[in-house]
Amino acid sequence: MATIAVEKKKYTYEDYVKVSDDKRYELINGELILTPSPVPKHQRVSRKIEFILEKFVSGNNLGEVLYAPCDVYLDNENVVQPDILFISKDRLDIIGEKNIQGAPNLVIEIISENSVYRDMVQKKRLYARFGVKEYWIVIPEEKEVEVYILKGDAYQLYKTYSQVDILESASLKGLKIGLKEIF
Repeated sequence: MATIAVEKKKYTYEDYVKVSDDKRYELINGELILTPSPVPKHQRVSRKIEFILEKFVSGNNLGEVLYAPCDVYLDNENVVQPDILFISKDRLDIIGEKNIQGAPNLVIEIISENSVYRDMVQKKRLYARFGVKEYWIVIPEEKEVEVYILKGDAYQLYKTYSQVDILESASLKGLKIGLKEIF
């Protein structure tokens, strides 16, 4: 008996923008991925980080902080919606009318039950490939934040912070976040 191979359709940015339902999607390596709404715990953590980051960035005139849903167009087969992102003042020209056009300086993803593989593997590879300099993976269930720094074309773990630690950004000098305020 012969085996039949079915080729998956590769989606592009043009396909992505034509999706007309009210659900959220990301496009990773040409695969259209449904991203369910985050749970309240995720949103609480996100709001607290956004508030501290926004206060620091605007208070020091460093650039702009944005948060999901906001499309980050990396190329025609990769469009993501990071939970939180930072773009430095000297790169604000990548903020287009409809999306961010290129890699932010810092991306923060907050792990949800359905996003573990996507955030810790797929997006981590993707962000490294496209040159995101600093990547935070926030793990609410563990009350931890993993901070990665781009070295060459791959991420190196900078530090894992727990709830009792004060997170210090590798690229945003002077940014300190007491994680007990977040979790």
